[in-house]
Amino acid sequence: MTRAVHAEMVAACLAGYPLEACGLLGGVDDGAVSRATACYQAANAAASSRVYTVEPRDMLRADRAAEDSGLSLIGVWHSHTHTDAYPSPTDVGQAPDPEWWYVLVSLRDVEPVVRAYRIRDGAVEERPIAVQ
Repeated sequence: MTRAVHAEMVAACLAGYPLEACGLLGGVDDGAVSRATACYQAANAAASSRVYTVEPRDMLRADRAAEDSGLSLIGVWHSHTHTDAYPSPTDVGQAPDPEWWYVLVSLRDVEPVVRAYRIRDGAVEERPIAVQ
């Protein structure tokens, strides 16, 4: 992911605290390599510090913005305000697309921790993030 995407995502998570913040990632994914080049902030329709739901209108707005830029939505991100950057059972249960990236930003410690996953058929697999 680009440095700008990483910075915007972390800043949005910090600004959203004490609630979980969320948004979507736009970019390209050719099956071998994924690159997030756009960060689309979204409202957390759940307005909760423990769960998130991307506001449907923000999802539509992000999808249109990505398409207008020649990108695709390649993932979703959200913060964990009190726990590790690891998908909760709720996160796993609501993971809509096995090809998407699920990026979590933990705000539990002083410095935010960012980790990325693929979630397929309930199985969670961590993948490395390169910030460039």
